[in-house]
Amino acid sequence: MPVIGGDVTELTFNHPTQGTGVLFVKSDEDSELDTGGYRSADEEKSVDTSGEMIDVMTLSRWGCTFVVAGDLTTRQDLEKLVALAGDPVQAVWTITHISGSIYRGKGKPVGDVKQALKAATIALKIGGGGKAEQVG
Repeated sequence: MPVIGGDVTELTFNHPTQGTGVLFVKSDEDSELDTGGYRSADEEKSVDTSGEMIDVMTLSRWGCTFVVAGDLTTRQDLEKLVALAGDPVQAVWTITHISGSIYRGKGKPVGDVKQALKAATIALKIGGGGKAEQVG
């Protein structure tokens, strides 16, 4: 079976007070997904005098990046994302890839949330605790 790359076809959120929503990911833009979990540090000098590796492990949060459409008139995507970023309660995010794979994680927009007015897009980064799990 071939490896399938391509677009994210659906990005949704479900928040207990901010409600639910769908964000429209821009086609032909690269999105990234880090499912989180433990990582080993990439340190070439992390060895002891016997030559054994000193494995420095840390826990990394899950996260993803997208370029989404930013509708300022009817959907008010920027306002929704700013509200989600400012809320201490995290939303459940569901990410559907063109291959049919579906990932889900609890998180919120992190970093700057800004609208590119000419391109009508928002560079969105979502981060959360724990791991993003494959659910489909």
